[in-house]
Amino acid sequence: MTQSPRSVKAPRIRPEKAPLPRDIKVMLAAAFLIALGFGLVAPVLPQFATTFDVGATAAAVIVSIFAFMRLVFAPAGGALMGRFGERNVYVSGLLIVAVSTAACAFAQDYWQLLIFRGLGGAGSVMFTVAAMGLLIRLAPPERRGRVSGAYASAFLIGSVLGPVVGGLLAGFGLRVPFLAYAGALLVAALVVRTLLSGEGTAAEDAAPAPAMTLKEALADSAYRAAIFSSFGNGWVTFGVRMATIPLFAVAVLQSAPETAAWALAIFAVGNALALTFSGRLADAWGRKPLLIPGLVITGAATAVIGLTTDLTGFLIASAVAGFGSGLLGPAQQAAVADVIGRGRSGGKVLAVFQMAADTGAIVGPIVAGLLADRLGYGWAFGITGGVLLLTAVAWLPAREPSKHSPAGHNAS
Repeated sequence: MTQSPRSVKAPRIRPEKAPLPRDIKVMLAAAFLIALGFGLVAPVLPQFATTFDVGATAAAVIVSIFAFMRLVFAPAGGALMGRFGERNVYVSGLLIVAVSTAACAFAQDYWQLLIFRGLGGAGSVMFTVAAMGLLIRLAPPERRGRVSGAYASAFLIGSVLGPVVGGLLAGFGLRVPFLAYAGALLVAALVVRTLLSGEGTAAEDAAPAPAMTLKEALADSAYRAAIFSSFGNGWVTFGVRMATIPLFAVAVLQSAPETAAWALAIFAVGNALALTFSGRLADAWGRKPLLIPGLVITGAATAVIGLTTDLTGFLIASAVAGFGSGLLGPAQQAAVADVIGRGRSGGKVLAVFQMAADTGAIVGPIVAGLLADRLGYGWAFGITGGVLLLTAVAWLPAREPSKHSPAGHNAS
């Protein structure tokens, strides 16, 4: 007896096992290219600035102006996204950074380099916020954590490989990495413009999705907690880790400058280890079960760094901090996506979320530096870790965003 065709059922694929949508893979490829290119110029930028006969402070300003312009231009980037659509703003931001980076390679004096680098910061926040908006629009709700983890992994791999390639290119001249970065950005823009289909139709670009207001988002306890933790994560992970840890390695551990590079690499290893599973668990368990432990682990490990007196302890604490950061990153981004919802644009909401991280990255190193000078590195890293522990406390009363509708609908 033959079985009727209607009785034959295709095997069901569990959401967490299903392959990622093609558009998400396009975004991952672009993220890798962007991070790879950024890694090309990061090691040589301060050194290139000093070729214009300026000191270390002026060279540091070249680095800081990028973050400052990201912070200043974030609200405008969010508004542009709401008007022109995520993909258009994303590609435009990439092109602005590409042109400004190529211009850096041809800068004739310090002030030209400063202006060109600042313009790059404006373009950077455009594509960063737009990329977050695209991921929210393209990622299936049940796989937001996995998508956020994959996106973070693509950036991590690119950022690890970038300095290696950049160091090799620097042998041909300090201007060469800037041209290579500009080329990588142009390729990324081409990939997104031509291959992205999810939001890439003319109709969708001409009529962007209805926007969530900032007031509506702030009414959601999950979004308020995400803003707080974004600030703390920027303070610790993007600020103090990059600016203060290298100083600690040399001043306290009496280690060679290369030790700081090893600490950053070990942090990346711990981060990568957590990213192999944290996104999937954030989808399966919810956002808070990954966010809160991630914030606590990163904060505690950061505080311990200031108490270490030997290289082994220093590297172990750095690896643990990286692991905690890998736990919280995908869950935090997925939480903001849950608040906005897939059918809406969140330009201003995402801009404020990004501004919180950039503000932390600017304020954190300044505060840590003042504490280190006046009270010692133990206090500097202790207070820094305490900031993240406080953000973990802020998440305790917040709602679990993956199990509720977006803000304005039971978003207390």
